[in-house]
Amino acid sequence: MAVITYREALNEALREEMARDESVFLIGEEVAEYDGAYKVSKNLLEAFGEWRVRDAPIAELGFAGLGVGAAMVGLRPIVEFMTWNFALLAIDQVINSAAKLYQMSGGQYNVPIVFRGPGGAALMLAAQHSQSPESWLAYVPGLKICSPATPYDAKGLLKSAVRDNDPVVFIEGELLYNVKGEVPEDEEILVPIGSADVKRQGDDVTIVTYGKMVHEALRAAETLATEDEVEAEVVDLRSVRPIDVPTVLASVRKTNRAVIVEEGWPVANIGAQIVDDIQREAFDALDAPVARVTGLDVPMPYARNLEKLVLPSAGNICTAARDVCYI
Repeated sequence: MAVITYREALNEALREEMARDESVFLIGEEVAEYDGAYKVSKNLLEAFGEWRVRDAPIAELGFAGLGVGAAMVGLRPIVEFMTWNFALLAIDQVINSAAKLYQMSGGQYNVPIVFRGPGGAALMLAAQHSQSPESWLAYVPGLKICSPATPYDAKGLLKSAVRDNDPVVFIEGELLYNVKGEVPEDEEILVPIGSADVKRQGDDVTIVTYGKMVHEALRAAETLATEDEVEAEVVDLRSVRPIDVPTVLASVRKTNRAVIVEEGWPVANIGAQIVDDIQREAFDALDAPVARVTGLDVPMPYARNLEKLVLPSAGNICTAARDVCYI
């Protein structure tokens, strides 16, 4: 079992899928000559050539549209946005073209395209470069939304996304690229889109989260176990459209308490949807109201001390878990 970084796992997924299927190609800003802004596409130009690893100009709407058109005629494009904040310039192609063409063409056109890149806050990048877009995109029928937390899941989900016949939005944690984890060397990894994973077993409270917040939730769970003898179960959604509701409900019915954690803003977000699922399907199992931990409802400040106050933390999660456990 190899121990590799999140970045290396994504690179392996891209390399394997491009070698497996000649219809797969990568396009985006600096993905070729520069090996990608975050080095996810390192050495792919050398391996596959400029026709399949294409540097694009700073024109997100243009190269996203090129990708949609290519997908319509049988290719499998992977469109890299240097950051999902920049993808706002291409949102018309993602939502009005990719997400809708299968239905609007009466099933004549599949759009097997992956839109990928980093999302969420990094370090002192301020309001325009620190946004978590998954709840905006998950609102749209026709898109699948992935947000992996570990190298294993990053590789397995990206490979599944490339093979999917529907458009997939793939949001990578900007601060996760150097995170290391075990990834098998001698077997193919395919993580199904829409399948959650229980990252930690527990009997006292369920913590539901995804992406970068999985690591904060696991830190919180260890603190709760050490300081309060509370065993938290951590459910990593991995995909936020579709959401693996049965796995969430099974955990809540076991622990009878739930805390939903996400980095984004609190209004109309993924957590609100999960709370609704829980209260409709598992209300009688709850021993306390469902708690939510989110980023604060403000644009991200630049100053590091203020940024820390805005983002959810293991401490915030511990507080919420103690509240629902009445301790």
